Amino acid sequence: MRALVPADSLVYLETNDLAAALQPIVDSKPFLDVATSKPDFSALKGVQLAVAVTGFETSEEKLTDEHSIGRIQPHFVAVADTHAWNFQAVGFAEKKLGSFVANIYDGEPTLERADKNGGKYFTWSSKDGRKAYALVIDSIIYFANDSTAIEKCLAVKRGETDSIAKAGKVAASAPETLASGYVGPDGIAQIASLIGLKFASEIGEESEVQSAIAGIVPQLIRNCVTDVSWRSTRSEKGIEDEYTIGMPAEVARVFSETMMVGDRSQSAYANEIVAQLPASTSVATRYNLKDPRVSWRSALLVAQKNTDPLAAKVISAFSGLLFEPYGIKDPDLFLSSFNDKSIPQSNIVTAKVDPQTEGSAVVAFVADTQIARKALSPELRPPKVLNEDGLNVWSTEDGEIQAAFYYQLLKIASKDDLPKLNASQHAELTEIRTDQLRQLATSDAPIVTVGRDLTSAKQIVELFSVATRDDIVGIEKYFTETRFTKTGIDRRTTSDLGLIGSIIAQLNDN
Repeated sequence: MRALVPADSLVYLETNDLAAALQPIVDSKPFLDVATSKPDFSALKGVQLAVAVTGFETSEEKLTDEHSIGRIQPHFVAVADTHAWNFQAVGFAEKKLGSFVANIYDGEPTLERADKNGGKYFTWSSKDGRKAYALVIDSIIYFANDSTAIEKCLAVKRGETDSIAKAGKVAASAPETLASGYVGPDGIAQIASLIGLKFASEIGEESEVQSAIAGIVPQLIRNCVTDVSWRSTRSEKGIEDEYTIGMPAEVARVFSETMMVGDRSQSAYANEIVAQLPASTSVATRYNLKDPRVSWRSALLVAQKNTDPLAAKVISAFSGLLFEPYGIKDPDLFLSSFNDKSIPQSNIVTAKVDPQTEGSAVVAFVADTQIARKALSPELRPPKVLNEDGLNVWSTEDGEIQAAFYYQLLKIASKDDLPKLNASQHAELTEIRTDQLRQLATSDAPIVTVGRDLTSAKQIVELFSVATRDDIVGIEKYFTETRFTKTGIDRRTTSDLGLIGSIIAQLNDN
């Protein structure tokens, strides 16, 4: 299939059996919890599919006179070899793709048919002006939201331009692979710009700060990431998505030497920290680093070296903003309070305790509580007396951020979330509230994240036109381990719906 798409594709995904790639999603617990039945993928069995993103289009939608939101529209083409008779491929395109387009457009589009480019050409138009296109030649179906993307594939077919296969960018897939993908340097560059715009829009309303972020983030990503490869497989625990993030040799070397995993023998500390989290925790990340301050300093150094001098100064000045939601004023000083002989570990857990709020929490053992207190925001003040649980709770004047000390255990959260961070101070692994949180405590990766998604399962069910049980929430669970190597970053995520499920859910993200 990679011989059918252009070499300059920014993002490339493929599967040798579309039904096999989709089946684990509809077999998953969150899907079955929400759906009243399973869709039938028998018509997709053996269908080979390649998807190429050929460009991105950004637009702005005004909400009010003062506020607007940015929208990003990828231009893509999907090329499917149905291995069927031409009349069957034409019927599939007209009926199945037509139904899919109607679902996406939330209404019946108008359809135009024509004989074009040696095949049957379809154009669907929605009432709001959006268009989708399909071309069927023999057993091959080209489907796109941009007609020029199909033209680029036809140029490959005519031999006028190279395919991504000839460019040698995509490695061969193992037999057990459900799907795989690749993002090359050009794709990284464009995606970096989009990420910069997204971060800028979320950082606040000050135009100068937004402009700085929009300029710095793309530089950083382009200079620190060379390419990304992805592979999806099925396992007993769910769908496994493996990401290999390539980096320049010097960047990879620094991270592999400074993002080393901490002492694995100190699991009791990890158990006690993770045991503070309630079972309803939305997402949590555990950092098990040998020396957190060295890791933080190396990240800043890499960022400063891979941006221009002005951006490097901005990074130095504003890097502390990442710690502000946790009430930490001086990140370097705070991280220096770890790694002491009295507590030979450096486990730090950050979490979003309540999925309905924006509050962030942090739980950790600190070796030097005096240093940790000095690193906190000056707005956090100590209490006159300990609370009824014996906790020394520091608080801002409005109580929105609170820091609780119990000997060397530190918990920082909002006034609503802090009471939820309450467990035995000497917890065993069995006292951790869920299997997912136990995974968080026992992983040997330097960075590990667990989380729950409450919306994707229903969005996928609706897109597949399957009736839903409105009284039940399909909860997708995911578990991600991140490791640093001499060539870059290896990241593995095990989840119920996988990356493919996430992409499908976003198609129905209204």
